[in-house]
Order: sequence, then structure tokens, then C-alpha cells
Amino acid sequence: MCGKRNRKDVQEFGLNLMRNIISLHTDLSSKTYKHSEYQSFNISDPKPRNIHKASVRDRLLHHAIYRVLYPYFDKKFIADSYSCRLNRGTHKAMNRFREFSYKVSKNNTKQCWILKCDIRKFFASIDQDILMNILEKHIQDTDTLWLLNEVISSFHTNPTGLAYGVTGLPLGNLTSQLLVNVYMNEFDQYVKQELRVKYYIRYADDFVILSQNKNHLIYNLRYIVRYLNNELKLSLHPSKVSIKTLNSGVDFLGWIHFPNHRILRTNTKRRMMKKLRENGDYQIKQSYFGLLKHGNTYKLKQKML
Repeated sequence: MCGKRNRKDVQEFGLNLMRNIISLHTDLSSKTYKHSEYQSFNISDPKPRNIHKASVRDRLLHHAIYRVLYPYFDKKFIADSYSCRLNRGTHKAMNRFREFSYKVSKNNTKQCWILKCDIRKFFASIDQDILMNILEKHIQDTDTLWLLNEVISSFHTNPTGLAYGVTGLPLGNLTSQLLVNVYMNEFDQYVKQELRVKYYIRYADDFVILSQNKNHLIYNLRYIVRYLNNELKLSLHPSKVSIKTLNSGVDFLGWIHFPNHRILRTNTKRRMMKKLRENGDYQIKQSYFGLLKHGNTYKLKQKML
């Protein structure tokens, strides 16, 4: 619980640390472990989200699961999946986008088309049965599968589970970050192996495909929609699917990308300036300057100064 030692729930757990750890170990050994209920709260930056916070006891277990499973699954993920992975992240994804755009456009001498998609209600739509089936393909140990099922089934967004099965993973669990990548790796592999797409980048629920041929992107989109619906029970956000030229500017990971530069999204700039007006603290300014160095933001920096 690095950086959270001063929080009340962490301190209370720490007062009887060994007793609590032994109790957790006993429950796991006897398979009587039950995940506690979540504490939920809302955040609105950058957009409204419902966060579910597990108890300290459960979070300790989440970290243990993550430490064991992450190295195994990370080796199976494609190179161009960038969300919640060591030595990846948004900035590397954006640099990869720029690298791909140069290759597809032959150094800006050819037209570069980009298919951009966003999965609708990503975490809330993860089908738990499908997720467990995927995990069973990789993990043979029955105790590990039992534990993963306990963690996964501790939360759902579809209470009845009658129409489409039980769905949802909680935003806030460390295990959820890994499990959504395990889930979406099925799609990543389909795009790379079956559709043979060379220039593909995914970050969480956002993904892009670059091509010189617009019709090729339209053709692939049909198969993408069908695969997501049939195999993963996911759907694309209808207002967030676009096929645009790089020259017209492509909104990806908070920046608008052009052939030779990228600029910050307008609503991100407005939100940033509003925060600075409310609190012009030195550390906040420095964090924003750190963000702005990844794009063409000279005028915005001068405005902040």
C-alpha cells in the first residue's frame, strides 16, 4: 500500500497486521475466503466515473494476485497494447502512433487514413463467464481459478444476469487493470493474426488502425464489430467511431494528431486552465508543464507563465 500508509483504513489494518495476514492466509487455505463489499464513490475528472474501492484486506490480495499473474500474461500481450503495462503508457502509445503515421504516409507523401474506435461502457460490459473461459485456457491450477472467480464475481453491473450473463469489473481494482488486458488480448490477437493488420495500437478501450486505403479500413470495421459482439459481447460507442485523414487531425489519447505535430485537446486545455485559476500551486504547474512537453504547446506554456 505504498503512499497510503496515512489513510485510516490502512492504519487500522496495520495495527493487527500479522493477525490480519494470518487470518487471510487461513481463509485462502481452507477456501472460505469471501471478497468484502465495495465502497463506491464518483469522480468527474476528466469525465464522470464510478469508482469501487475494496477493503485493505482484499486490496492486499489483489496486489499478490497481480504480482504473480502479470509477468505471465504480459509476455502474451502484443507489443502495441499500451494500457496498464510496465514500460508502456500514453506517451509511448502516442510516439508509436507518430512512428506508424510516418510509415503509412511514406513520410507525409501519401494520404494516411485512420480508423479510430472506442468500446462502449468498457469495464461495465466485460462478460464474467467469457473472462473465466479465457483464464481457464491459460491457467490449469484449480486453486488459482477458484480465487480469480471469487475476485471477479465479487462485483457486477448486471444484477439479474438473466439476459446476457453477469457483467462488469470494478474500476479501482488493480486486478481489473490486468484482467481487461487479458480479455482484450483475444481481440488484439484477432486483429493481428486473423485480419493481418500491421498498424494497430490499443490503449484500454481506445484503438486505432492506420492505412493508406480507406476502403480497407471500412472492410476491417465490419469484422471488428462482428468479432467484438459475437466473441466478447462488447460493442463500439456509435458516436466515437470515425475514419479520418491525418491531415484533418485525429483525436487520440487526449491529443489531436497531425502529420508533423500534435496539440492538446480543447476541453483538456480548458480544464487545465480552470484548475490553474483555482489553484496555481507550483507543483501543479510543474505537472502540467511535464504533460505539455509531449506536444506543440508553446503558446499554451506562455499563457500559463
